[in-house]
Amino acid sequence: MSFYYTRIVHFQDTDAAGVVYFANVLAMCHEAYETSLIAFGINLKVFFSNQEVAIPIIHASVDFRRPMFCGDELSIKLMPKGWGDDEFEISYQVFLKEVGKMWVARANTKHVCIHPQTRSRQKLSDEMRRWLLSFGSS
Repeated sequence: MSFYYTRIVHFQDTDAAGVVYFANVLAMCHEAYETSLIAFGINLKVFFSNQEVAIPIIHASVDFRRPMFCGDELSIKLMPKGWGDDEFEISYQVFLKEVGKMWVARANTKHVCIHPQTRSRQKLSDEMRRWLLSFGSS
């Protein structure tokens, strides 16, 4: 199963050449991630201020097929996959609505669960394991 997030490219997302600045694609993908958590019933305020659990991104990458411009309507497909009990990866495909099924960018983020004070790895929370399972991932 996948999660889809729709978004319009804003002027602030673009660079001096008028195309989406590369780092902003990762920001848009993170918006899709946050929206999927909300859709699953996770309270973002609690999630991101938790004193017992943090889930930082330890790797990110993005590849581009064609440029995106201000006003373009994007559909971002989010596909998480669990890697053991303390980390997961999210693959994203970014589509232009007007082009259809052809992706214009692909991104990937890898996340690890840690204790915020000790910075040591720990198991994902039950809530996050259920979120991963909702995508058919363990």
